[in-house]
Amino acid sequence: MARIVILGAGISGLTAAFEASASPHEIVLLEGSPQIGGKLRLATIAGHQVDVGAESMLARRPEALELLADLDVDPVHPASISASIWTRDALRPMPKGTLLGVPADASSMASLLTHAELDRARDERLVDVSGDLSIGELVESALGPAVVDRLVEPLLGGVYAGHARKLSAAATAPALLAAAQHQRLLTDAARSAAAKSGAVDGAAQPVFAGVRGGVGSLPKLLVRVLLDRGVTVRTGATARDIERAGRSWRVTLGETRSPEVIDADAIIIATPARATARLLTEVVPDAATALADIDYASMAIVTYAFRSTESAAFAGSSGFLVPPVDGRRIKASTFSSSKWPWLAEVAPEVTFARVSIGRHGEEADLQKSDAELAAAGMADLRAALGDGLPRPVAAHVQRWGGALPQYAVGHLDRIASVRADLAALPGLEVAGAAYEGVGIPACIGTGRKAAGAVLTHLAGH
Repeated sequence: MARIVILGAGISGLTAAFEASASPHEIVLLEGSPQIGGKLRLATIAGHQVDVGAESMLARRPEALELLADLDVDPVHPASISASIWTRDALRPMPKGTLLGVPADASSMASLLTHAELDRARDERLVDVSGDLSIGELVESALGPAVVDRLVEPLLGGVYAGHARKLSAAATAPALLAAAQHQRLLTDAARSAAAKSGAVDGAAQPVFAGVRGGVGSLPKLLVRVLLDRGVTVRTGATARDIERAGRSWRVTLGETRSPEVIDADAIIIATPARATARLLTEVVPDAATALADIDYASMAIVTYAFRSTESAAFAGSSGFLVPPVDGRRIKASTFSSSKWPWLAEVAPEVTFARVSIGRHGEEADLQKSDAELAAAGMADLRAALGDGLPRPVAAHVQRWGGALPQYAVGHLDRIASVRADLAALPGLEVAGAAYEGVGIPACIGTGRKAAGAVLTHLAGH
């Protein structure tokens, strides 16, 4: 029996521990903060537990649904209601069948664009592509800047809290980049994706999934299983250093004056890129340098509870996205009780809605107090939905500093070089949102991949 030490108890590290715990090895899961779960978190608001971090998972990737099945948890799906884009001082219908904001039919953007902007989008152009470029540059070259500003930007803002003209097309929109590389129109790629998903013939499978009780309940479910399997789970245990010890590893925790040393036969580092870089500086310096250069965006989520008897403005919609070009404070709003039927069932007396604030490089708003952020969010909600929106009975501000890695142009090459460097050190793996996707399924996938690699290494040790 060997010892596997996993650093970081977000969903990536928890999944790695879950996968590894099916083996006969000793598993030690260490989390530096006071609680497990990373960006999956619940908070009590108006007497009910609701998500104040990630609240949905992409259902068209298998990893999250497979993990739910392993935990014997049934997924839930959002209500079949529409979303909007709040732009040019009005809530406008979200075009259907888009691929990261690129529509299958440019005419579907008529309510979002001016006549001149729509004419430019209809006059789509092939884009000559050599290598990676920003998704904003790709779409603007094909369909014009307005499609980037009014559609691609708000969608990317929701996923990455980033900017379309800085994010890698290869990392964030590989299907669109592949279309351009094969001299196909981007709208053709969107049309193909819509047909494949069933969005065209009305038989579309749900795009997103959740968990009754909130996806923030997943970490506790996983920890319960881990403890039953004999896994050691510790919080407030920050790794300060790792070093090679022959064919094994040594992890140092705690303060310099009173360090704690844990020997390990294998290590999985599932912390944010910069924390991982600090741990790798001595053992694999090139990979550490590459990871240290990955930037992160900070954001805040403000969740409001309203009396259901005064919440007609939220009915029939799942929320709206906000293009940054409109200069609003918020970047999106989710009408949680409308979007998730289970939430309306367990909390019928209140209606929950939330807004997100903060994009990459725009952290000034986040320096404000909780009260100021909550007031700013309400001001934008009232501007979008009307002055008749009542005062909330409760509000909760959750700040996520350094929450979302930014996949800059060349990101995939950067990660390939990191993994190539790590390949020379069997028994050391990395996982998390910094690598192959920021969503929950992608993070679960990196955790599983890391655990599988470690178990394979130990089997041949």
